[in-house]
Amino acid sequence: MNLEKGGQVKVDVRPARAADAVRLAELATELGYPASAEEMERRWSALSTRAEHAVFAAELGDRVEGFVHVERVHALTGAPHAEITALVVDAACRSRGLGRALLERAEAWAREQGLDRVALRSRSTRERAHAFYLRAGYAIEKRQLRFVRALGPRP
Repeated sequence: MNLEKGGQVKVDVRPARAADAVRLAELATELGYPASAEEMERRWSALSTRAEHAVFAAELGDRVEGFVHVERVHALTGAPHAEITALVVDAACRSRGLGRALLERAEAWAREQGLDRVALRSRSTRERAHAFYLRAGYAIEKRQLRFVRALGPRP
């Protein structure tokens, strides 16, 4: 692991690959969204060929220690924008520049897509993450509740 000026580690951010599925599942589970390697492989297959989605992995050495998933969103209620749907860094590697590198790569992808706005959501209890996003220049737009209903099997 190489240290850059200021004590930050040299991070390699690259497009995630199918071979990363096991590690992505571990990190998603750490974020609070449990997934098996098989589930992650299926999800990866569904997203990997869709131009409106991108997943980037942050490596230290040869190990993936974080990832970000960003997608292009179109809605009747606003202009197209990028939405970060997941950003996680292994707990043992936090505060070393990985999250910032992932965020910057997601923002660069959004610009490449011709988008001028990035949004994300963060669980209300993740105060450390909130401070990180505020330091990175994000602003709280609104507070809201998310409602979910399981539909069950098709009739």
